[in-house]
Amino acid sequence: MKKLCVKGRYLSFADNTPFLYAGDTAWELFHRVNREDAVYYIENRARQGFNAVQAVALAEFEGLTVPNAYGRLPLKFTDGLPDPALPDTDGDYSYWAHVDYIVSLAQKHNMFIVMLPAWGDKFNKLWGKGPEVFNPSNAYTYARFIAERYRDEWNIIWMLGGDRPLDTPEHRAIIDGMARGIHDTGDTHLITFHPVGCRNSLDWLDDADYIDFHTAQTSHSAAQCYKSDEIMLKMAQKSDKPYMDSESRYEDHPACFDASLGYLWNADDTRQNTYWNITAGACGQTYGNHCIWSFNDKPSDYFTYNWKDALTHPGAEQFGFAKKLRLSRDFFSLRPANDMVKTHYPSMGHISASMGDRYAYIYSPLGLPFAADLKIPGGKVLRAAWFDPRNGEEHVFAILNGEGAEYFVPPTTGKGNDWVLILDAVK
Repeated sequence: MKKLCVKGRYLSFADNTPFLYAGDTAWELFHRVNREDAVYYIENRARQGFNAVQAVALAEFEGLTVPNAYGRLPLKFTDGLPDPALPDTDGDYSYWAHVDYIVSLAQKHNMFIVMLPAWGDKFNKLWGKGPEVFNPSNAYTYARFIAERYRDEWNIIWMLGGDRPLDTPEHRAIIDGMARGIHDTGDTHLITFHPVGCRNSLDWLDDADYIDFHTAQTSHSAAQCYKSDEIMLKMAQKSDKPYMDSESRYEDHPACFDASLGYLWNADDTRQNTYWNITAGACGQTYGNHCIWSFNDKPSDYFTYNWKDALTHPGAEQFGFAKKLRLSRDFFSLRPANDMVKTHYPSMGHISASMGDRYAYIYSPLGLPFAADLKIPGGKVLRAAWFDPRNGEEHVFAILNGEGAEYFVPPTTGKGNDWVLILDAVK
């Protein structure tokens, strides 16, 4: 069994093999995709280097009232409402048998299913469709059911919440009830929380001992998208647990939720959040494509592609290069090190840095030149290389004296010309 654990600020398997959470948002996977298309999706994401898929058991798009690809609903009804205490498990093609199939499919490709028991509109409707069906009692009952069903599957991470705030004591009691229901089955899978946009799980659950690692949703507006690493560092100040961004800018998402602006967030934008967050010491990163989380099959102004066409868009293909870089050197020693950087730019241009045992990464999101302190412990002589986030290639360009500071000019400059400087101690 591949037991996933917390190790300091990061995640690892029980044998201390590092695990960098490389996630995709596939919220509607159980609800809108048949088995053949699930195979197509999982196989593509595995090839691209993803190892975690965020999906919702009771989905956002009317997941309680609109059947899945096989005409099945997840819950039976009581007094005209879906009843979380009555999951419908009847037959080989029940809703939950379909979820079983996808969990097993992901296992075959060494991928985790990061399972949200329910989207947040099922307990705090706000702008969603709902209906609100949870209270603390049936939240506990439902969570026991789902945890007992997947307790012995190694590839589960629980993600509570679902894009809604915990506005009332009852909302918090519902989340607490779900966590207790999971733990009372003997389930030992990791648990986290997916918050509403521009918030993080520490805003509501800083005292929740059942949270194993915290997440933010820096989201798709301009409010936090250029300071996601700042959000990561603030989370690190509030908790000693691992932290990450479970929803930053999606590729192909209308910027600021407004299709009339005529700009879709693209691969350049998604790379910025990935590398900023990794250098801020995040335990992983979640990529997303607007047309894939929804499994959109009817292109429109707001969902501009068929999901199968979007699977190979550049941001997804390039996401694996960040994972490759992060795992290429001593994993657990990496820590934020922005004090290395002596040149500062605002907003989109800001440069971030991290340092591990005998190496450092410095990320320039616009390829702007910068001065950096070269004092890496144990590094009297440094090898300097440029890592290209667009193709994953690393090119050595200098051998440097590891004292004082140096001025660096990336190979190209401008939006879409981001670069990572790698400094390795060689003597």
